Amino acid sequence: MSADPARIPAADHESALRHSSPLSPQAPYAPGFPQPSLPPLPVEPERLWNRNFRLFFVARTAALFGDGMIPVALTAGLLGAGRPHSSVGYALAAWMGPLALFVLFGGVLADRFTPRRMMIIADALRLIGASVLAVSFATGNPPLWAVYALSAVAGVGAALFQPGVASTTPRVASDVQRANAVLRVSEALMTMAGPAFAGVLVGLASAGAVYAANASTFLVSGACLFLMRLAPAPSDEAARGTFVAELVDGWREFRARSWLWGVIAIWTVYGFTVLGPMLPLTAIEVTEAHGSGTYGAMMAVNGAGSVLGGLLALRLRPRRPLSAGAVALTGVCVNLVVLGLGLPVFALGAGQFVAGAAFAFWLVMWSTTVQTHVPPEALNRLHAYDVAGSLLMLAAGRALAGPVADRVGAPEVLLAGAVINMVAVGVLLAARPIRRLERIG
Repeated sequence: MSADPARIPAADHESALRHSSPLSPQAPYAPGFPQPSLPPLPVEPERLWNRNFRLFFVARTAALFGDGMIPVALTAGLLGAGRPHSSVGYALAAWMGPLALFVLFGGVLADRFTPRRMMIIADALRLIGASVLAVSFATGNPPLWAVYALSAVAGVGAALFQPGVASTTPRVASDVQRANAVLRVSEALMTMAGPAFAGVLVGLASAGAVYAANASTFLVSGACLFLMRLAPAPSDEAARGTFVAELVDGWREFRARSWLWGVIAIWTVYGFTVLGPMLPLTAIEVTEAHGSGTYGAMMAVNGAGSVLGGLLALRLRPRRPLSAGAVALTGVCVNLVVLGLGLPVFALGAGQFVAGAAFAFWLVMWSTTVQTHVPPEALNRLHAYDVAGSLLMLAAGRALAGPVADRVGAPEVLLAGAVINMVAVGVLLAARPIRRLERIG
């Protein structure tokens, strides 16, 4: 049964228009041709904070706050129980591995059963895993196999949750760029607040208390998603093939858009050679030279820069968002250079701030482009390919950063990353489908 058009929010109206436009998979967008224009939407930008977006915003903020607690909770719980340092790395790997492996399946499942349902199921899984860990750490010393298994459950939950974020944002907000910018600001704040809150709670109580708080964030997220009321979208009722067929179809959709696979191809190299090594080498270089307190302050400064990047994305609406985002990525080069040269703390802070702002601005431009140019029936699967590739290459880059730095030197790796960063920006701007892709809406 179709919904009454008068009751469909503007965001869904825009999605339906995109679904029937030349941007559909049957006629991928060709940057050399005039871009089809959409009719004006009946919702003003001030209506961003509608009921559905408020609930979605609270759900995302709570979940991100909870995710920020996990490393602190694992570290405090395992080391406090006398476990070896390696157990922390294994536990984090047990969380990250399933996330990277199962996110592609999460994209297909979100298409089959709707993103909202899959995100609620994901929050339920994470709630169960965090609750059991809270009880385990509060009542004694849980065996390592149980910690690893429950961490893997949390990773599977994150894999089921993540693909639906991309397709839900356009359905709850008529202004997709503003929505992404607001969510990016929230993510930056929660990245700082989550670990800080967990650290205070560990000092006042225990790792079990942190996991209890972590579980409560997933309860809040799931409840908010349950209360959302989304109008039916054409993709919700689309005929579905087998699981494997839809996975293959997602790959075809991915390959059909040169701007999409072009960015992701560049991003795999960028993540492996620049972003992956940057985090662990920053921790090593800053901590050894200035102490762990300074490193914590640098991470807070980076988060503040991310807030600024999100706020800039609220105001700036470049005609060609991927080009603007690529130019912004030159700011990451500043951070790599000041780290590689071992400059004073003030310069390190400036580099972290600029890099945080640059990266946040790029992410808003990228997310908005994907969510507005990819038809709704393919968005979950294509976003899953993006997440899977990014996670795998980031993880590989982080794992190899230490051994390579031991062999050739951390400053050399960082300065080489600065050069690669500029090469990647140049390639993004030189690729015609990426450079000329224009904003919709």
